[in-house]
Amino acid sequence: MAAKKPKTVFASGYIFPVAALYAFMIVPWSVLALLGVIPAPPGLLSVYGHAHELLAGYGILVVAGYLLGKIRPLHLGVFLATWLLARVSFLWAPTSALAMITALAVAAFVAWFTVPRFARSAKKWRNKSLVPLLALLSLMVFLVSVPVWNTHKVLLVFIAALALLMFFMGGRTLAPAVAGHLIKQKIPMPARVQPNVEGAGIIFMFLAIALLPLAPAVAAVCLGIVGCLVLIRMWRWQLWHCADRIDLLLLAAGYAWLGIGLILLGAGLAAKPQWLTAGVHAITVGAMGVLTVTIMVRTQVVRRFRDANLFATSHMAGALMNLAALVRVGQALNVLPWASLYVAAALWSAAMWCLLWVIWQCREPKTKA
Repeated sequence: MAAKKPKTVFASGYIFPVAALYAFMIVPWSVLALLGVIPAPPGLLSVYGHAHELLAGYGILVVAGYLLGKIRPLHLGVFLATWLLARVSFLWAPTSALAMITALAVAAFVAWFTVPRFARSAKKWRNKSLVPLLALLSLMVFLVSVPVWNTHKVLLVFIAALALLMFFMGGRTLAPAVAGHLIKQKIPMPARVQPNVEGAGIIFMFLAIALLPLAPAVAAVCLGIVGCLVLIRMWRWQLWHCADRIDLLLLAAGYAWLGIGLILLGAGLAAKPQWLTAGVHAITVGAMGVLTVTIMVRTQVVRRFRDANLFATSHMAGALMNLAALVRVGQALNVLPWASLYVAAALWSAAMWCLLWVIWQCREPKTKA
């Protein structure tokens, strides 16, 4: 008799709502704590802790949900329990051994279940670049939880690594989706994945990541180049033909934030330090916030209903996150007053609440016994 295959479930169906709920809570909590409005545990009483939970808490959880695919329920349960313990231990004892051990466990799990899969399946060198990138992201989850590595340079390396993943995955999501829409309109789209642009972006981003701790000025040039490549790539996709597809426009907005953020980050490192914070938030709130919200919505709605534009609330989630990014970047550039931080945090949470509502609407109906 053939061996029975073990039961598996889509990791995203369980991880995405946890990620959205955590993001809904943690960002405004940390912002209000930093402004001295409400109390918070030790892990949230610094800008480093705020960034840590956005990247090593929320960011890596969404990455795991997107890349793990189908997984055994036991493995998924162990991962979520470990991630939750890592959050609790960092928030209440950020310098403890438990915080470091649980961070290492989360990093090891993500690497174990993602790196070998891409190492086996990737054929082209651009696809194979995901192997060292995922290994690096997993390592960064651990390093940012080790007190001796608690530096802004380490956070910038983490942000750059996430930016590279968004550059690759965002392009691989947008290009075929836009191409399919243009084909339906009988509009030719010769530039799709754009392998030369993608390859150049991957090379320059890896150079930026390697040079950030050693030669920030050179890394700044690399970041600026990739930011320009993102915008060139988008122009060649002819996105003006997608005015009737709000889901694609929201994805494109997140990708545009990536290009703008990389340019601002490069300018901040090279000559305009006041732009550094703006670049960081254009990437984390703009690119990461908008792309993760829209991709999580798209994944859940398409899997359940086959229509990415079924719920107006999903569009609202992306729109609110874009507004949050505009307000936060505007404040970083001193265009808006510091009190606008409250507005940005409220918009972020409102976007996550809309995402949670859409995920709830996409739940599988209970089958009668």
